[in-house]
Amino acid sequence: MSEEELPPRDSMEFDVVIVGAGPSGLAAAIRLKQINPDLSVVVVEKGSEVGAHILSGAVIDPVALDKLVPAWREDADCPLTTQVTDDRFFWMTAGSAIRLPNVMMPPLMNNHHCYIGSLGDVCRWLAPQAEALGVEIYPGFAAAEVIYGEGGEVRGIATGDMGIGRDGKPKASFTRGMELLGKYTLFAEGARGSLTKQLIAKFALDAGREPSKFGIGLKEVWQVEPGKHKKGLIQHSFGWPLDMKTGGGSFLYHYGDNLVAVGFVVHLNYSDPYLSPFDEFQRFKTHPAVRDVFEGAKRLGYGARAITEGGYQSVPKLSFPGGALIGCAAGFVNVPRIKGVHNAMGSGMLAAEHVAAALAADRANDELIDYENAWRGSAVGQDLHKVRNVKPLWSKFGTVLGVALGGLDMWTNTLFGFSLFGTLPHGKPDSATLDPAREHTPKPAAKPDGKLTFDRLSSVFVSNTNHEEDQPVHLKVADMALQKSSEHDVYAGPSNRYCPAGVYEWVEEGRQPRFVINAQNCVHCKTCDIKDPNANITWVPPEGGGGPNYQGM
Repeated sequence: MSEEELPPRDSMEFDVVIVGAGPSGLAAAIRLKQINPDLSVVVVEKGSEVGAHILSGAVIDPVALDKLVPAWREDADCPLTTQVTDDRFFWMTAGSAIRLPNVMMPPLMNNHHCYIGSLGDVCRWLAPQAEALGVEIYPGFAAAEVIYGEGGEVRGIATGDMGIGRDGKPKASFTRGMELLGKYTLFAEGARGSLTKQLIAKFALDAGREPSKFGIGLKEVWQVEPGKHKKGLIQHSFGWPLDMKTGGGSFLYHYGDNLVAVGFVVHLNYSDPYLSPFDEFQRFKTHPAVRDVFEGAKRLGYGARAITEGGYQSVPKLSFPGGALIGCAAGFVNVPRIKGVHNAMGSGMLAAEHVAAALAADRANDELIDYENAWRGSAVGQDLHKVRNVKPLWSKFGTVLGVALGGLDMWTNTLFGFSLFGTLPHGKPDSATLDPAREHTPKPAAKPDGKLTFDRLSSVFVSNTNHEEDQPVHLKVADMALQKSSEHDVYAGPSNRYCPAGVYEWVEEGRQPRFVINAQNCVHCKTCDIKDPNANITWVPPEGGGGPNYQGM
């Protein structure tokens, strides 16, 4: 059914529309109501509930939370109760873990003032606080379309239609989406947001910026035996099982009631098409320095998510007529610290302050250029500026020399306020970094034991992922012939390996391999949208509420 044949959407008007109930979106909503309780603010969230699609390590620097909710430590319901007490860094080889002295680390790498917990639970805690201030939050409604005014300015968003069959036709349960219109719209979709991607292209927000860069983060939560739990301990490592040309590393966090979060990050500028981040994560857990933690333990959850890694030089222009980007939609992760929550919240609060000022001046749907002009001088910009060269140095010189040079660069920025390297470029986008398969050797995946290591499908099961099966596939392949001639024939089908959820398969049927998309497995990590070597796959939101239902992630 064409757009003209569909019934018109109902619409609602607000002062501010916010897309995404993550840390930046909720922080912006709360700050808006703190400044002016009379503002009407709505937040739409594609997850079935607030926190359902939120995944992070997470060791959280409370600097932004201290400003937003100063009394959070006294709130018995706040899920951040474990403060970091022991902070360790390791260089991994296949058989050993060499600890790096903390005295070598720049002060900004110190985590002892930080807290360990579930970011999803933090968002679940923030949401009722926002609602108590009068914010309207609508979970289970995916923002599927940007609404523009006659002058091309953003006027709001439309939620996706519900009840569309796989054939694209309305079912008996069909319900038209809603238009949520605002004087300003803030996009807090997280890394590689579908509407953010469109806005960046439409308004050329990336003009003069370095390409966006990403990693994929995979995480499991385990409940371990009390004798193996060291509450407040965090460990980070780099090295094995990755080779020296591939960026990435691990985290291991002890918190809560005998909980351990273990995860692995692989930078998506890797070149080997046979690399499987999921398999490298499972392999990491078998290291002699790690596996003992999980003996007798139970895996409670699994998930994966793209991480923004471009930092200071890749942040697009944040403002455009009618709205702005906040949080990981813009890319505020501090890569060496593996932290983005404090900057996501900080950018949301900063944007809220500029939106409130604009509304107080009776402005609407114009450009919030003061927000764009302010962020680099803010705490967010200062945080990213000090580490701006760590990622490009690692990419250019490999793990050993790159990490060493990155550490030196952080020290000179911290002590003297300048870098010997200036501001380095990133080079190619992550979709353009794969080598042809003929230049590499396939890597057989280790057989999972079902106790410490697992396969993709059993992992997706514990992510509580669910999609309505009779709906259009939300992973759009622009040119299926190109997928065969390039992704399959040249690169040996890397989608089967970079996807952490078993979404993509090349099924060999004689001489005509067929590309199969198991969309119901998708955990919304967006890696395919980033890493496909032809940028031929686009992720769009499925029917509202579909996807993972992370608990405690």
